[in-house]
Amino acid sequence: MTIEEIREQFVSEWILVENPELAENLEVKGGKVVWHSPDRDAVYRKLRELGPSDWAVLYTGEIPADAAVML
Repeated sequence: MTIEEIREQFVSEWILVENPELAENLEVKGGKVVWHSPDRDAVYRKLRELGPSDWAVLYTGEIPADAAVML
């Protein structure tokens, strides 16, 4: 799926993408969605369960302006 398809299909959800396609700046351009949930912790639990070697986690909602984000 492209990043546009992912954002359209999974609104305000956390997405686990296996084998992500990355842009030169490492931004995710697409990949295989293997799990999604509005609950971030559920996605990270599934990540540990599946153990993919090449993955990315995305959030498709709006991040509040006062939120701290750690990359």
